[in-house]
Amino acid sequence: MKKVFFYTLGCKLNFAETSHISKLLVDNGFSIAHKGEAADVCIVNTCSVTDTADRKCRQAIHKIVSDNPNAFIIVTGCYAQVNPSEIEQIDGVDLVLGAKEKFDILKVMHLLESKEQFERIQVDDIKSNNSFSPIFSAGDRTRYFLKVQDGCDYYCTYCTIPFARGKSRSASVAHTMKTIDKALEQGAKEIILTGVNIGDFGRGSNERFIDLIKAIDKLTAEVRVRISSVEPNLLEEAIIDIVASSKIIAPHFHIPLQSGSNRVLSLMGRRYTREVFGQKVSLIKQLIPDAFIGVDVIVGMRGETSDMFDETLSFLGDTPFSELHIFPYSEREGTKALSIKPIVSQSEKKRRSELLHNLSDSRIADFYRSQRGKTKTVLWETTKNPKVMNGYTENYLLVSAEMEQEKINTFQKIVF
Repeated sequence: MKKVFFYTLGCKLNFAETSHISKLLVDNGFSIAHKGEAADVCIVNTCSVTDTADRKCRQAIHKIVSDNPNAFIIVTGCYAQVNPSEIEQIDGVDLVLGAKEKFDILKVMHLLESKEQFERIQVDDIKSNNSFSPIFSAGDRTRYFLKVQDGCDYYCTYCTIPFARGKSRSASVAHTMKTIDKALEQGAKEIILTGVNIGDFGRGSNERFIDLIKAIDKLTAEVRVRISSVEPNLLEEAIIDIVASSKIIAPHFHIPLQSGSNRVLSLMGRRYTREVFGQKVSLIKQLIPDAFIGVDVIVGMRGETSDMFDETLSFLGDTPFSELHIFPYSEREGTKALSIKPIVSQSEKKRRSELLHNLSDSRIADFYRSQRGKTKTVLWETTKNPKVMNGYTENYLLVSAEMEQEKINTFQKIVF
């Protein structure tokens, strides 16, 4: 029985896909190589969201090649889709698979036994990929990440994701709900809806994201569902209404702002204004005062002057978010942003990032303090420390306690 080793970089979507590929191989005669075991096949699932991500991927590939000199090395994922020839040049890489081809992994496994010549790069034009099937990660028996959508049609000026993952696509609500049922059968207690642009769910089936939310809200199983990142313009007020009264869907939102300056949002090619973002956050806090709101912000975008950044800082100072996820702007080959001036220096990006990190640290502390003494429901899970268990409440408060094995993968009411 051949042993396969997986190494995944990047987002939760990548981890869900790796889990799916792993199950395909295990179901077809492979076994997973654990740390310290020699692997016959190594599969690296890569990320390419920033130049730093590309560099980390190259470093990981070199290390895996070095640690597994006799293994068949396959590299797939976003970096493989965008820059396959760059990966092919790395000594020791046997095969590069594109975003579509990675799900046909069983079709290429015959290359392990074949002595015939084969194309080392198997990467199709991602724009021609119309296929999609919902999948979920099963590596954690408590929290499952469910891929409900892939691709993006937005083409923001700084982003290469549409080139790596293709156009927006998803399955029908009915098909997606059947996949959720499978996760529940496996014991999932929390399901996180993931995708590249999940608010765009429904293309091809004449449905919308809210139709999926309505179907999920009708579940009767003991399960909690979290919604991952949704664009402000796609976060319908009706969705917020449903979450406000739902016993299934967690009061936890992740909304990308990227900039609090409308001038920068325009440079980025975003499809909303800061006013639209502010309106959605205000409604959430009005209807769900204890909701956790995470916000993505990019600092140092080309063209972002000091006064534009000050607009962002001021806007966020007046916005009731819970935590910021801060990303320094990264230049990506082939993007329209490369023609924008002026360029923000690395030192200035660092300064702006530090200001936002300080604001975020203050807000997350304020949020935790605001929840003290309130009754919440925690879902317990194991940690690397066998004496400690962790869990998250419905509104994403992290709780730790002394290990009680019988409580793992169960819900418990606590006073925070």
